[in-house]
Amino acid sequence: MHTSIENLLNDQIKYEAQASMQYLAMASWADSKGFSGVANFFYSQSEEERLHMTKLVKFVNERGGNVIIPALDLPSDTFASLPSLFEKFLSSEIFVTEQINKIIFECLDKKDYNVHNFMQWYVTEQLEEEATARTLLDKLNIIGDDKSGYYLFDRDIETFAAAEGNA
Repeated sequence: MHTSIENLLNDQIKYEAQASMQYLAMASWADSKGFSGVANFFYSQSEEERLHMTKLVKFVNERGGNVIIPALDLPSDTFASLPSLFEKFLSSEIFVTEQINKIIFECLDKKDYNVHNFMQWYVTEQLEEEATARTLLDKLNIIGDDKSGYYLFDRDIETFAAAEGNA
């Protein structure tokens, strides 16, 4: 594996780990505010990102690369509102997509089609993640500041998360 690709994959391991910790902090915030459905959604998202990280670690090791387990930055743990929580979710997913695109570009540049093929799963996953984040943020924007709307959103997101988990 080319060193530049190995470095980008190690960076991606950090981004996935950072997203996992960020979503865990978001789940904790939602839990503390009484939004159990939102909390469960983000607990699930945190676990999913951890699995994405582990998949990358195993892949780099299988390819004979050197995995660097990263130190992480402290995640944000306070949010002004539910919409701001989901704005953070969307911006995080957009950032991860941008980083995956950098890996894809480097794979094509270095003609590493094995890593390119492996990364296609992440490309598809990011399309889904961004679509989910946008959909949920759109729903919150429709609700506005309606507290009863927040209650229904919290209830409905648990059903949404369960459906996503069974897909």
